[in-house]
Amino acid sequence: MTVTVRFAPSPTGNIHIGNARTALFNWLYALKNRGRFILRFDDTDVARSRQEYVDQIQKDLHWLGIHADVMVHQSARFDTYAAAVERLKAAGVLYPCYETPEELELKRKILLSRRLPPVYGREALKLNEADRAKLEAEGRKPHWRFLLPNFDGDPFAPRRTDIDWDDLVRGHETVDLASVSDPVLVREDGSYLYTLPSVADDIDLGISHIIRGDDHVTNTGVQIALFRALGSEAPAFGHHNLLTTASGEGLSKRTGALSIASLKESGIEPMAIASLAVLIGTSESVSAMPSMEALAEHFDLSATSKSASKFDPVELTVLNKVLLHQMPFEEARNRLHAIGVSDDKAEAFWLAVRGNLDVLPDAARWWRIVSAGPEALPELSDEDRDFVRSAFDFLPPEPWDRGTWKSWTDTVKQATDRKGRALYHPLRVALTGLSAGPELSDLLPLIGREGVLARRP
Repeated sequence: MTVTVRFAPSPTGNIHIGNARTALFNWLYALKNRGRFILRFDDTDVARSRQEYVDQIQKDLHWLGIHADVMVHQSARFDTYAAAVERLKAAGVLYPCYETPEELELKRKILLSRRLPPVYGREALKLNEADRAKLEAEGRKPHWRFLLPNFDGDPFAPRRTDIDWDDLVRGHETVDLASVSDPVLVREDGSYLYTLPSVADDIDLGISHIIRGDDHVTNTGVQIALFRALGSEAPAFGHHNLLTTASGEGLSKRTGALSIASLKESGIEPMAIASLAVLIGTSESVSAMPSMEALAEHFDLSATSKSASKFDPVELTVLNKVLLHQMPFEEARNRLHAIGVSDDKAEAFWLAVRGNLDVLPDAARWWRIVSAGPEALPELSDEDRDFVRSAFDFLPPEPWDRGTWKSWTDTVKQATDRKGRALYHPLRVALTGLSAGPELSDLLPLIGREGVLARRP
């Protein structure tokens, strides 16, 4: 059997790091098992779905290193769902109901007031053809419920009916079908709720493993029953824990919190996001993985915690710095060219500044300093300014290399009796306008003698 997984976002907003966690879990599972990854857009909600979100989700996944073997849109598969509806009707397990939302809410409140579970009582099954005709003549249109297989003969006498599965993350799980209401699969307007299209697609596309957030655990029993009602055995299920903000709040596409698009725009590297999204809340320590293949070696579904994982976006910056500090020049070359770094100095410049970057776009600031000088006039005391002016008189001739900084400062030390911070700090401020940064032994050859002299205060 070929392992086949799917990631099924709704294109109603940009995906965030929590959504990316699910996509990455599926991608890595397929990668480790030489399987297939299907991207399925759950876009049956025509009013809220947007093509711009479809496009952005694809861009975000590609940027993270996730590439679908197959891509489908539920909005193009209504014939498949209609056929499933007819099969369920023919089997007598999809029945029409006419209660309004207000009537259903009243029934729910009555049951709760009696300290009974608010489970739908299947009153619509008692309607005969004449009753249904009368309700429809009044203008009511039916919604359709799936009759759960939780009874022996009499649907009004449900009994405990356990649906069991061995969850890839959580271990043995059980849902009692008698504890839940018959789910609505088709609304009054003929549109479909999530459950029917999802199950019909999973059957049709040959999904072998469903890996998703643990907010779907309680739905799984109903879905397994629906798989069976449609003549198919259910796939294997794995429900991973969810990510929350450091304060414990859930992530939402609607608010745009920590969206992949915004993280990319802020300069975070894709492998920093992938490393944190996959490894947080597992038995593995969170560390920066240099590639998807390396991350796959550390990926283990069964090592995922059952409790929600809180994370701080600051962790992304920490991982990002590690990745940049280890990034070889060849990987950064084109991006340095895009911010204007000259080809002849690009490699030396990258090796000089990468250890001081939080995000790669920060390199642009250092290139401006190297090529054009400090961003603002250096703040030096009168004494330090006089010292720097005299120090510039001792600049050695070119050519310069990494040893030039030491030979120059050794000469200045002998001439002025300055040492330590009193020697080095004023020179750094004069050359860069900043009190900290890359090693000046690396920056000095990039600035060049003419460039240094131009910074004489």
